[in-house]
Amino acid sequence: MYRRIIAVVVILTFLVGMSGCASIPEEHKGAATGAGVGAATGALAGALLGSRGAKTEMAVVGGLLGALAGGAIGHYAYDQKRTKEETAKRYDYKPSEGTLIRIENVSVSPSVAKPGDKVEMKMTYAVLGVPAGQELGITEIREIKYQGEIYGKPQVSVSRVDGTYSSSIPLTLPSDAKKGKYSVVMTVQGPTVSDSRETSFQIQ
Repeated sequence: MYRRIIAVVVILTFLVGMSGCASIPEEHKGAATGAGVGAATGALAGALLGSRGAKTEMAVVGGLLGALAGGAIGHYAYDQKRTKEETAKRYDYKPSEGTLIRIENVSVSPSVAKPGDKVEMKMTYAVLGVPAGQELGITEIREIKYQGEIYGKPQVSVSRVDGTYSSSIPLTLPSDAKKGKYSVVMTVQGPTVSDSRETSFQIQ
């Protein structure tokens, strides 16, 4: 099982129509910008990962607004769940099919929380069709909605080889979070293909 986590904390404050950015001038760089939806102030804390030792640049991007303003996005982490061979067998994949991105499942745990609690936004997805010796640049997007409005959109850009991956981003709810149902649309987006699935959680 491959896992590598390099943590960096970035605090972001943003206003209507403006966004802030902070970066780490090292091999792996992190950045944070406002989601640009509505008027609010939010904070984002991200963790950056290496990808099989590759020197790629990855950034956690996004913010929390409105009903989630004052909350925080925590450390991003992932595991490789299956190898290229195991994933190809599971999907009966043939190289002639080209690039495949398939989300297998998404969840928010726990599904019922209280203001101040931490929930984990998890997804598991497969990537196939990456040429040997190369990596595919993809973006993981988690779009959080409340009453039809977007109140958060954390994103992370990563590089992947063929395989099945599980990733997670924790969300600490603000102490004054509004009660009700929140939907989370999770998307894995590549240069030419993408896949999305939706889940939800409840704040009581």
